[in-house]
Amino acid sequence: MANRLATALGIEVPFIQGPMSWLTNAEFVAAVSNAGGLGILGPNAGQTEIIRDALGTAEHMRQEIRKVKKITTKPFAVTLIGGQGGVTSDFTLKILDVVIEEEVPIALVNTVGAMTDGSYGIEPTLLAPLKANGIKLVVRSWQPSIKDALAVQAQGADVYVATGFDEGGTLPEKTIGSFSLIPMIADAIDMPLALAGGVADSRGVRAALALGADGVYVGTRLIPTFENPAHPKVKQLIVDSTAEDLKIFRTAPAYYRSLPTNVREQMVANDNNLSKQEAWTNNAALMQGGSGMRLGMLEGDFDAGFVSVGIGISMIHKVQSVAEVVAELMADFK
Repeated sequence: MANRLATALGIEVPFIQGPMSWLTNAEFVAAVSNAGGLGILGPNAGQTEIIRDALGTAEHMRQEIRKVKKITTKPFAVTLIGGQGGVTSDFTLKILDVVIEEEVPIALVNTVGAMTDGSYGIEPTLLAPLKANGIKLVVRSWQPSIKDALAVQAQGADVYVATGFDEGGTLPEKTIGSFSLIPMIADAIDMPLALAGGVADSRGVRAALALGADGVYVGTRLIPTFENPAHPKVKQLIVDSTAEDLKIFRTAPAYYRSLPTNVREQMVANDNNLSKQEAWTNNAALMQGGSGMRLGMLEGDFDAGFVSVGIGISMIHKVQSVAEVVAELMADFK
């Protein structure tokens, strides 16, 4: 079946792997690309501890990129995180240099909504060098909107990812569900569109396409795979859980949801019993600046860490290979 998203990115099926924090490395990403989808290295790909300097982070990314190239010759991408208010961080600029130097074919740019001047899309400090070097652009906003999608289209990006409130990780401020968001965005733009949030089997893929998406962007479904670096306890917890086990809580920048852990219960209690600002402050401390997710997802520490996943977990019943997951979800594209 011909598909314009797959054609735009030079991949076999319209399947984009979400670059989940702490849960990507070269082996996992290459497995997705070898299965016909687009594998994407997250900004902390291959890390097991936080690297606190920009140059060290970028050089670690360089090594992961080179590892991917040793495993696959198929397209893959690297994540670049846009800056709050359109101001690009030194970490992102250093990774951008590596992406260009290593001739990575595709970049996933995570934008954060409106810039300080009220404009949307990719900030110029990222857009200009990416376009100048012929790097294809997949753009995913943490705060998806019609204005943002139209701006990204005008900038000449190749694919827009619309993320609904069904996802795992950092949730959008606007609580629009995935299957309400997609037709809203699809009716506004003409470029290839992927749905992120809640897709975990072929039924979800069919529904996304019926509502106007050209493909899917999948994270949680890929955690319980043999190649994913998540802790085995996390993979089994996902398999054993349903969406009814998830609870949601607020912290900067918006919402998170998690499966049961001790720190999750503390954050939910803060959210229920404190003012919004107090809950945000206390929960940010409990999340430990990103270490809370690392402890939970990578180390399987269910005391100090948390396990953030999307609401599609009810459809996950076993640990599989990446190739099996991609084949199941892309059954209609064989």
